[in-house]
Amino acid sequence: MEQALSEARAAAARGEVPVGAVVVSPAGTVVAAAGNRTRELNDPTAHAEVLALRAACAAAGSERLPGHDLYVTLEPCPMCAAAISFARIGRLYYGAGDPKSGGVAHGARVFSHPQCHHTPEIYDGIAAKEAETLLRSFFAERRDRGC
Repeated sequence: MEQALSEARAAAARGEVPVGAVVVSPAGTVVAAAGNRTRELNDPTAHAEVLALRAACAAAGSERLPGHDLYVTLEPCPMCAAAISFARIGRLYYGAGDPKSGGVAHGARVFSHPQCHHTPEIYDGIAAKEAETLLRSFFAERRDRGC
């Protein structure tokens, strides 16, 4: 999770919402890491999770990542939760919950739908305080600047 937090800090430094994601292989090797890049790429799908999944799938030469773990600093949104399911991620670890836009424990609860083809093991609250602090600081600074 520390590497995901580092990706989140880098995203904040770029003016992006500070969310980071890391994909780890079944052997325990980091195969992809990313932070949000929606503004930089002018792409509403360029969430940290999606970017990390794309890179990991490219490295694996497959659209599926069975047995891989995904570490994310914030509860994935519904779009990212669906991508996690489609990629067949084995375990999802996330930090801060997202009552406003989450898609795992809040909101759409993608993995609980009968249409969901795959549900990973889910572990929440991992380094949640640090992830929350990053997010709160980022948005407080933007409010202070009138953004």
